[in-house]
Amino acid sequence: MEDMKNFMFIKTLILAGGNGTRLWPLSRRLMPKQFLQLFNDKSRSLFQKTIERNSVFCNDFMILTNEDQYFLALDQIDELGLPRPKFLLEELGRNTAPAITFASFFSDEHDILFVTPSDHLIKNMKAYSEAIQEALFWAKKDYIVTFGIEPKEPHIGYGYIECKGNDVQKFHEKPDLKTAQSYLIHNANECFTRYLWNSGMFMFRAGVYLEELQKHAPEIYKACKEVYDKHIKFIDDRQVRITKMQNIPNISIDYAVMEKSDKIKVVPGKFEWNDVGSFDSLVDEIDSKEALEIESRHNFYYSDNANKLIATIGLEDYIVIDTKDALLIAKKGHSQKVREVVAQLKDTNPELLTTHSIVHRPWGTYEILIDDKGYKIKRIVVKPGKRLSLQRHFHRNEHWIVVSGTAEVQVGNRTYFVCPNESTYIKMGEIHRLSNPGKIPVILIEAQVGEYTGEDDIVRIEDDYKRVEESS
Repeated sequence: MEDMKNFMFIKTLILAGGNGTRLWPLSRRLMPKQFLQLFNDKSRSLFQKTIERNSVFCNDFMILTNEDQYFLALDQIDELGLPRPKFLLEELGRNTAPAITFASFFSDEHDILFVTPSDHLIKNMKAYSEAIQEALFWAKKDYIVTFGIEPKEPHIGYGYIECKGNDVQKFHEKPDLKTAQSYLIHNANECFTRYLWNSGMFMFRAGVYLEELQKHAPEIYKACKEVYDKHIKFIDDRQVRITKMQNIPNISIDYAVMEKSDKIKVVPGKFEWNDVGSFDSLVDEIDSKEALEIESRHNFYYSDNANKLIATIGLEDYIVIDTKDALLIAKKGHSQKVREVVAQLKDTNPELLTTHSIVHRPWGTYEILIDDKGYKIKRIVVKPGKRLSLQRHFHRNEHWIVVSGTAEVQVGNRTYFVCPNESTYIKMGEIHRLSNPGKIPVILIEAQVGEYTGEDDIVRIEDDYKRVEESS
């Protein structure tokens, strides 16, 4: 019981604004890896697992993300049946040092913050609890604590912490393979110092972190403080927008503080940890789809179409990721190079980095079935009790055909119901809104016809979700 009382001093900051590009094409900007429900039970995302795992120790959360991902996070918290926490919504991602700085500004200087990414998979709760308890001990003594993980393999995708007990000797950048192998050999020889993976989790008093930031990276402190003082917008008591961030340096907490401060301790974590940072790490956590293999072995297959047959001939040690609009085939051990694919797509086909064919909105989802010159066809699902914004378009007409449920439609000054197998028409320029007043989802097919059918052809007049300059 005394342990649980100690835990209640902790405020947990969950960093949930990443785009997870190393898991493209599964992970996209509007549906990044932390929100994907792709593990074997299909019931929890990494974000939800992070919330559940830490709610055992803490009932005070802050979620730092961006406006694009806010409603995804909100929906997934509601699925867990937990109270809604405070959200800090960044207009622009500027790495972990500024993100943690804003969270510290929104905390009392004596608050102990536990900072954790939202996209890590952690097992062995007993060992995890013990590590947090040990970190709390040091944080109360005004140290900034980082968590190190015992390496299982010579991984070149992680930074390393060289330590002696709880004392940090040095932080090391992501190494080449030969250097990573030397770290494991060193650990095996049971020397006084050890090399641990840098997990990206931290614990400290908010005031201590801000003092060390001001001492070692004053330019970051100054830039963040100016934004905090002048460009913070309270949408409601649980939602804060952080704007005008372009002058804040893009830098991690490691570079800004951890590598410079003399108030650093490390807690070696004995729990199982996976940052799911590549498909090579993901294949250890989810089951492969069954495939028809001829002279093939040791492959991993994933498809978002449960009915699609995958057949291979002469394929060995490959990863095959199939989505509706993209197919990735990578040799095992090379999946870190997905970032090179992403870099090229930024110039050639940036939409493939942003959305899946199914796009999540606060009111439901839409799926693009056909997108061709002069027309677009969507399947739209509106949740019970939800409605789209009151809006108009200047370059397209829309035809709505209801498949399931009953839709309430407002066009101009008229409001009427559209039932299954009925349709309605919205002329270009007309003010309109689609609502679902019922208790089951409304499913409809939308046919857009016009010279331009881009998602940015919208003028929002009213919106229940306080969105700014977004598509419906």
